[in-house]
Parts: sequence; C-alpha cells; structure tokens
Amino acid sequence: MRVSSCRVLAFSLPVAVVLVYALLANKATRFGAEELARDRQSLSMQNQELLLRLSKLEGEIDKLVRSVDEKVPQQKAAGVVPERTEKQGQARRLFPDSFLFQNWRASLSEQEQREAEALFQRFGYNVYLSDRLALDRALPDTRPAGCSRARYPAALPSLSVVLIYLTEALSVIQRAVTSVVNRTPPHLLRDIVLVDDHSDNEDLQDKLDDFIQSIHVNRPGLLKKVRHSQTLGLAQARLTGWKAATGDVVAILDAHIEVHVNWAEPLLARIKANRTVILTPVFDKVNFYDLELDNYMTSAHGFDWALWCTYESLPPDWYSHNQTLPAKSPSVMGIVVADRLFFGEIGALDGGMSVYGGENVELGIRVWLCGGSIEVVPCSKIAHIERAHKPYMPDLSVPMKRNALRVAEVWLDEYKHNVNMAWGLPLRDHGIDIGDVSERRKLRERLKCRPFRWYLENVYPQLDPLTTILGYGSLVNELQTDVCVDQGPVPGSTPILYVCHGQSSQLCYYHSSGEIHVGYLRSRRSDSNRCLVDPGTGRLPRLHDCFQGDRRAPNRHWDFQQGRAIRNRDTGRCLEVSRAADGGHRLVVQECGGQGWSIANVVRSF
Repeated sequence: MRVSSCRVLAFSLPVAVVLVYALLANKATRFGAEELARDRQSLSMQNQELLLRLSKLEGEIDKLVRSVDEKVPQQKAAGVVPERTEKQGQARRLFPDSFLFQNWRASLSEQEQREAEALFQRFGYNVYLSDRLALDRALPDTRPAGCSRARYPAALPSLSVVLIYLTEALSVIQRAVTSVVNRTPPHLLRDIVLVDDHSDNEDLQDKLDDFIQSIHVNRPGLLKKVRHSQTLGLAQARLTGWKAATGDVVAILDAHIEVHVNWAEPLLARIKANRTVILTPVFDKVNFYDLELDNYMTSAHGFDWALWCTYESLPPDWYSHNQTLPAKSPSVMGIVVADRLFFGEIGALDGGMSVYGGENVELGIRVWLCGGSIEVVPCSKIAHIERAHKPYMPDLSVPMKRNALRVAEVWLDEYKHNVNMAWGLPLRDHGIDIGDVSERRKLRERLKCRPFRWYLENVYPQLDPLTTILGYGSLVNELQTDVCVDQGPVPGSTPILYVCHGQSSQLCYYHSSGEIHVGYLRSRRSDSNRCLVDPGTGRLPRLHDCFQGDRRAPNRHWDFQQGRAIRNRDTGRCLEVSRAADGGHRLVVQECGGQGWSIANVVRSF
C-alpha cells in the first residue's frame, strides 16, 4: 500500500465502520420483519447466523484498524499525517532550498528537520524516513503482465547475492538484505556477501553484526561480511564480493536496493539455458526524497562517448511480441548477474578502475567482443534508490574521465579518440594517468576478441562513430583570446562569449560538412546537437537543433580553416567579435573583417 493511499483510509475508517454497521443493522431489521411474518423459528436461526457474520466482520475491522495504526508513524514521517494541529501551529521550514525538502513535504519540527537534512547531506537520500519504514515493506508488482504466469524449471542453479556499499545507511542495507531473504526461494539462495568499501559510519559495525546474527537464527551462515581496509572503488568491491561468493550464479548489486517478488527465478533459468549470457534485471526508481517507487519500463542499457550510461529503446519487433522475454542490450548499468565461473573466464571486472564509473561499460563491451552477450530480463525487477548526490565523491567526472580513457585505450581501437573529444581532452598529452593496462591487453589477446568496429556495426549501431569531426574543443578569436564561444544559458539559443573554462558548454565541434556544433557532444545517431547558424538578418548568431536545420535555419554551414575566418557559405557573413557598449565583447555575424579563429584540437587537417 502506498503511503498516499493510507492517508485516505486513516481519516475515513471510523466513518466507514459506522456506515457498515448501520447498513448491516438496517438489513437485519428488514430481514427480521419479513421473516417474523412467515416463520419465527427461521428468524431465530438466521439472526444467529447474522450475528456470527457481524462478529467476524468486527474482527476483520479490528485487524484493519491495527494495520492503519501501524502505518501512521510511517505516514507522519512521510508528511502524510500532520504531526501538529493548526492550533499548535506549523514549524517554519528551515531548508527551503534543500533538494530533500523541495520534494518531500513532511510536517516535521525544527529539530526533526535538522536531523533529516543532516542525514540527507551525508547519505544522499532520506535516511530519516528510511529509519521509520518497515524493513519488509511490500512493493507494488510492476512486472509485465505475463510474468506472474511464467513457470521455470524445478532444478535451477544456486545463487550468491553480493551487496556492495560505501557510506550507506544501516536501515537501507537491512531492507536490502530482508528483501533478498524474503523474496528468494531458500533452496536457491546459497549466500549473501556484504562488501564494505571502508565506510566511516559506526553503525555498520556492531549494529550490522547484530542484524546479521538475527538472520542467522533461522538461516545459519547465510550472510558474510567483508570490509576493505581502505576505499578501493566500485570495481574492486564487486570483485571482492565475486571472489567470496560460492553459488553457481552471482548477482552483484548495490546495497540501496530492494528486490521484487520472483526476481531470481527468471535470471537463474536464463543462465541455466546459456551460461555465457550476462544479465541485468529491470530497475524501478526509488525516489531519494520519499522512498516511493516509480515504475521503469524495460529498456536496453547503452552509453555515450564519455562512457556515461544511458537508456536505449528496444527494437520495435520486441514490443510487438512477448514482452516478458529477455532483450539484447549493448551494456549494463552496474547490476550484474552472471554464471560465477564464466564471469571469471571472461575477465570479471577491471580492477584498475578507480572509485566510480566506466567499469560497467567496459564489461558490456568486453562481453560482446569476447564471446558472450548481454540481456535485460523484464520479469526480474529491482527497486533502486537514485541518490541525489554521491557522498563519497562530489565530482564524479574526475574518476569517470580517467576510467573512460582506460577503457578507450584497451578496447576502442581507432575510435578511442572519441572519448577524448567527448571530454574535451587533447588527443595526446592529456596528463591523466590511466594506470597499467598491459594485463587487460593480454586478456583481450587471450580471449581472441573481435575489433570494436564489429561492436559498432552489430551490437550498438545507434552509437555515432563521429568520423566527420575535423576539430574540437574551445573556439577562440585571435582578438580576444581569454574568452571562448559558449552556448549560453540553457536552453538559450543565442551563443555568447564567456571567460574560457573548458567545460561542456564551451565544447565546439567542426565537421567536414561545415556544421559547427556547440555544447555537450551528443553521441547517438538519433540525438540532435546544436548547430551554429547565421539567421541572415540581425547581428546575433543563433543555435538551432541540427535535425531541424533545413526547415528552421538553413544557414548552418561554414567555411573555416585553422587561424582564419569562419564564413557562412550561404550568407557570406563571418562570425566575429565586436566590442559591446559596456566595454566587453560580443559574438556577432557581420561583414567579414578578416578576424581569425582557432579551435583547440585538430583531428585532421582542414
């Protein structure tokens, strides 16, 4: 039951009880009058039956009242049931700009707000509420309709579940473990491995140990806890869990999850049929602010050239057939289910990855290139909390950039420079230490893996190979070298000049077609970048959707040579810098005055 629906029940229950009794009493009166006229003895017997039914109904109502009473503390914590009446007054909002309280309208005292906000800042989700929710809370069944009717072989492989965590709330870990224990058939669940990547919260020591012992009362030895002596990152934590697992199949999950009913059986059945397939369940999003669940539809997992994960639509023919069947996917988003031995045979995970990001994309590419495949399983669903922020790393771009370059060096062949372009890094001498990749190169040779071109052509054709880019990076005019072309405030459509900072809003890409794209590089063929155009009138250049350029802005092709003018092929006007009335500088299109431009990185001469 969702908290929002509990509120209606809680306030309407007393009225409902009165109405039920009144209706039944009225029925009894009418019933008794009719029967009295015909047969007093029959009336007596039926009245006794009616009283028995009323007694049973009263018992059911008592159970319902108790159930509602148990929900009230949770509703109060979620802001559904007010904790103060109007006469008592409402506490003022202390954190109106907090992402937590912008979304979560809880009625809390000032002290409770301080506690909730402090926990939110530390963990990235609503720990105050989590600590007040049942550990075995019910989840709505969001699987496709046919999944509840699916039948699986009686003999399935055994399963090890790995839960990794760093700076995780105790109640969230407990809820994850509880869901796995309660929703996985006992004869299939071999063990649960908890991997602590050196968390600093004390309650993950003795209190977690006490919780583990409470599980062991009924399931001796089911849980194992492994703690790193220092933080090693996601890839190493997952490797540690895999090595400690003993089941035929290993499911490597985050600890801020809850598994749905029958989540394990479709995964185990698929791996029983094909041990070389790497699987991922379908995620449902758990909101970081109210811990309510949003149903996510089945999607494939892809990535862009920065190697950030993305969702991909499945092929049209999948939607027109049985939507309970597994679907091919270019990659995984981090939750991995695999035959434990095959996972090792194909190279497990790259232990050279740091902190966060890229290891899942590396796995997806490697599995496809080296003899396996990736599938998403619609009938297996896992609810996953999407944090508002990662408490262990405020800026994930730092390790992500480094890990992406590491993947590119080993697996992307002639396309590896696309990662540099996506991050705005030089093709050479970028100054980022990616670590030793010699063992991963040896792994590729030993497994006799295919070239990356095969992956682009056969597995992920949606990913644009970007072969038309001639130059990329910051675009600077020779007259004012401390400012760069910038896309301006999003979703603004007028580019500006701004102090050079090298972030995505100042990344420009000059294509062999003559198009100049400004802003973050969109990597899939179906995506549209923002094209620089000369509107033909006025002095200000514009940015328009490149896909709509022929209709809305035909003047999007420019002649450009490094160090020379940028001249529009259709209007003959040039992109130039003009001094503004306030003494600053402005980006304009005007009659060509001979100003020269330079783009930071040249892929090939133009």
